[in-house]
Amino acid sequence: MDLDPELAALRPLGGFFVLRTLPDAAGAGGAGARRLPSLADAYAGMTSDVCPDPVTARVTAVAERLRTAEPRVAASIAQQGLAARLWSAALGCAVLYGALPDLDPRLLRWDALAAVPDDLWLTELRPLPGDAATLADTVLHGHLEPLAAALGARYGVAAGLLRGNAGSALAAAARELSRWARAHGRTDVAARTRGLTDRLFAHPQLSATGVRTGPAFRRRSCCLYYRVPGGGLCGDCCFTRPPRSSPGAASG
Repeated sequence: MDLDPELAALRPLGGFFVLRTLPDAAGAGGAGARRLPSLADAYAGMTSDVCPDPVTARVTAVAERLRTAEPRVAASIAQQGLAARLWSAALGCAVLYGALPDLDPRLLRWDALAAVPDDLWLTELRPLPGDAATLADTVLHGHLEPLAAALGARYGVAAGLLRGNAGSALAAAARELSRWARAHGRTDVAARTRGLTDRLFAHPQLSATGVRTGPAFRRRSCCLYYRVPGGGLCGDCCFTRPPRSSPGAASG
């Protein structure tokens, strides 16, 4: 199936999978989205008149929403949220279309203060192969590596923690796709999701992030959500109970 201009096949999957495209968005904020910074600019620390310092703006917004005074915790949760958005849109396209839109950071506008799915806007539709190698190049190397570098430099978030977040986000996207496929009798979608996810988790940056048992995933690091007031543990956490430890614990 060819990529359609609105990537409409993603819509039934839910907000984290939806990727807005600017040509179809003139009446829904698209004109304003063109003025937003690209993710490439955000990773590089460049600013715009619309959103000065988007990475810091997103981390600050997450900290306020979670009521945490620890920037490192907010940075981790912010990164995991963006990783989930990118994996969901990319994996969803690869599975449903058999192709991937080019998600080069220069082509994605980012509203760091907006809610899903209005946070990301694709400015140009360029089809790419929907194989695991292209997915890894697009999401891991194109986005999550420069984002991790920015967050590590600014907030001291450990690289191992951020890789764990990437693995957790990928596993969650795959589970949602598989759940949708079962509910709609799409055995082809379930099989393709499973095959692509297996190959992605063989990647050196993801293979050590956790243990997979079918669709279940138990990560080897912690995203630090337990440090959020009233947070507790995530379903795939490496801990079975929240640790009582120093602020630097579970960051690797």
